[in-house]
Amino acid sequence: MVNEIIMVPVIIFMLVVAPIWLILHYRSKRQVSQGLSEEEYIQLSELSETADKMAERIKTLEAILDVETPNWRDKV
Repeated sequence: MVNEIIMVPVIIFMLVVAPIWLILHYRSKRQVSQGLSEEEYIQLSELSETADKMAERIKTLEAILDVETPNWRDKV
């Protein structure tokens, strides 16, 4: 009797949940292994360029602050 109660959910799991779970798992693995799409690569390149520009601006601003207020780093 107890075995029958346990077997019903196990059978339902194996027939319904397990196949869906496996399909979704391997679909996500395939998407990860394909790498970046062209659109994602372009967006990543643009973000990289923006970050480089921001880094240069920060260096310039720090150089200006070093000249105008030599101890500004101690205040921060």
